Formats: sequence, structure tokens, C-alpha cells
Amino acid sequence: MSFKKLHPLLKESLVNEGLEDSNAFQKRVLPTLKGGADAYIIAPKESGKTTALIIVTIHKLKAAAFEDSPRAIIVVKDKAEALALKDEFERFTYNTDLRLYTLYDEYDIEKQKTEIYPGQDIIIATPVRLSKLYFLNGIHLGEIQLFAIEDADYLGRNNTYNHILRLSESLNKCQYVITVEEMNSRIKNYQNAFMSNAQRIRL
Repeated sequence: MSFKKLHPLLKESLVNEGLEDSNAFQKRVLPTLKGGADAYIIAPKESGKTTALIIVTIHKLKAAAFEDSPRAIIVVKDKAEALALKDEFERFTYNTDLRLYTLYDEYDIEKQKTEIYPGQDIIIATPVRLSKLYFLNGIHLGEIQLFAIEDADYLGRNNTYNHILRLSESLNKCQYVITVEEMNSRIKNYQNAFMSNAQRIRL
């Protein structure tokens, strides 16, 4: 898929970053995600899957802030991953008014509630903190259009699998995307819940 079909502000930021066309793997991934399909994106690091997820998120949200409730949530392993992904997003959102917020465990949860309340568009969150905040009525998930799990290989550990499962049961209909290097049994089990119709795109 050519970048020409993306939102003009997003195209501008891609060009400014020296990205004038998608790579071979992204040409397979982007049309599926842009079309709204649920998907497992299975590929090694440096394949471009994270950039594809960022592109689709910004395009889906029309590169613009809207009202108060978050419209995209991307779940990551830990604080370091959340901050790194926020940095990547900011490479492509600097010319928009999209609001990004990182939600992780090593920060005062009452402050997080206060900071989210005025309005955020994209939440990058660790699963435990997202789950805890939601069940404390600290975040509204009723307007979510995209729910993604980035680098989901870690989901077989601890209780993270169940946190995601409970959150999915609380969401209205939305697009689900999981990026992963290798499928594991826990990730496959999501097919019995919210990923039943998901396409698999593997490098």
C-alpha cells in the first residue's frame, strides 16, 4: 500500500522522517489494518510492524484530537516500552493535535486519573495499571476504536493474559491488533475470545 492513501498530515510527517513508501512487509500489513480487520502481525524486530501500527492508529483517528475519551489503546510490557513507543509516536504526531499518554505502574494512580480526565486520544499502557485504573473508574473505554497489544510475546507470564481478557470483555466493538515475534499458546487462546476472526500476517 502506498503512503499516498494516508491522511495528509500523516503523509507529511512520514516524508519528514524520510519514509516515502512502505516496505514489502508493510505493503501486506497496512491494507488489512487500514480496512479495519482484526489481525495478528507476526514478524521479528526491525520488520516495520511497529511503524505500521503507529501509521494505522494515526490514520484511523484522522490525525486529530476528538472530545475527551481515548479512542486507541496500545498495551505494552512495561514502563520502558511505554515511553519508547510514545517517543516513536511523537515522530509522526508532532504536526497534529493528537494527545498521547503513557500509563504505567511506577506512577501515582491518582495523578494518572487526574491527567487522563481532561482528554487523551491514544493511551500507551501496561496491562496491570490499565486494568486497575479501569476498574477504579479512572478511564473510560466506551469510545475505543483500536485496541492493540504491542510485542505481545510476554503475555504468557504472570497474570497479564487475564488482565487483557477482562478488559476485552468491557470494550464495545473495536479493531484488535496483536503484534508478536512468535505465536505462543496464550496468544492463540485469544482466538476463543476477541480474536476469533483475526487474520494472520506473517513475515
